Amino acid sequence: MIAYLEHFVHGNDTESMPNDDVLGVEGSFHFGATAAGCKDFGGMKSAKPLAVIRPADAADVARAVKAAARTANLTVAARGNGHSINGQAMAENGLVLDMRAMEDRFTLLSIDGSLHVDVSGGALWEEVLKRCVSEFRLAPRSWTDYLGLTVGGTLSNAGVSGQSFRYGPQTSNVTELEVVTGKGETIVCSETQNSELFFATLGGLGQFGIITRARVPVQPAPDMVRWIRVVYSEFEDYTRDAEWLVTLREGYGFDYVEGFVFVNSDDPCNGWPTVPTGPNQRFDPARLPSTAGPVLYCLELALHYRNEDHPSAINMEVDRLLGRLRFVEGLKFSLDVTYMEFLLRVNRVEEDARANGIWDAPHPWLNLFVSKSHIAEFDREVFKKILKHGVGGPILVYPLLRSK
Repeated sequence: MIAYLEHFVHGNDTESMPNDDVLGVEGSFHFGATAAGCKDFGGMKSAKPLAVIRPADAADVARAVKAAARTANLTVAARGNGHSINGQAMAENGLVLDMRAMEDRFTLLSIDGSLHVDVSGGALWEEVLKRCVSEFRLAPRSWTDYLGLTVGGTLSNAGVSGQSFRYGPQTSNVTELEVVTGKGETIVCSETQNSELFFATLGGLGQFGIITRARVPVQPAPDMVRWIRVVYSEFEDYTRDAEWLVTLREGYGFDYVEGFVFVNSDDPCNGWPTVPTGPNQRFDPARLPSTAGPVLYCLELALHYRNEDHPSAINMEVDRLLGRLRFVEGLKFSLDVTYMEFLLRVNRVEEDARANGIWDAPHPWLNLFVSKSHIAEFDREVFKKILKHGVGGPILVYPLLRSK
């Protein structure tokens, strides 16, 4: 049953608002408390919904969608954790489904010898991580950098991170979905069952269905991570090393390869202070060559290991890989953290941003896939010219394999 509906009152025009008979759902109504449905993380757009619905399960989602389908102009938007940037989680005078309200769902399954977890579409990935690791020492293979996002939300987009070069995005690491279609039908789909809906929904931006459950493959989770950042002054060296690292076979390279562009200055938001991994580490600009330009580059790397692995073996493997790289000598930052601490490292950034108000500021965001043949020109014209003073936030740039 739907937990409750929250309505916006448009002046005194209460006749324009649906009641439980029109919607065909059961639930209690709370007026004038839909502020959360009016905004998203992007902070650039705002739209007042007619109602915010907090569904307890897929049946509630289906009832709401069916109700909207029976009307001429009533739209529906699924809202996960509100991390959209251009109003995708809003519905002007429509229904916003607060997917975080869905009942907790977490089931470990063994299918044909492989382990999977069934999780709610409204579950946060950090919740999935904590339960998988703490209860079973297992983990999904592919993540996003920020895990305060819902399962259904990232699977409706892509879910790309530093593991994507090896396992592909999160949309390539799900074997089954439960989806509520635009007709309000609840359908289970996979590569072999209702496959057209399955592939349309994955990365479909919520336009082909609302994900209410996902089946995600899991594998043994490492205990620890050697977290490394190395700095480059030359883009050619940076891309050469990054491209080499993502071509190494599993077991012969790093388990995480990502990177970012930062400003060659002491700007605390865009420059040198954004690079060190630990509180006692310091970026020494004297290490930079005199030829360094307005922006610098950082490769962020991680090597997984188990508690029983000998430290000398980990050091030897890291030295073997780093020995091939052309980063600036003396600008290497390293930290050993638990696997969960590494994956939740952005939480610390979020806490700082919330404390100083940056988290609630407008967040324009753009993701681009640029071909290898054009990335050097992109660096010259965009990074070194247009963005040479930074953007007040991260500029991520890292290699992905087309085969993934």
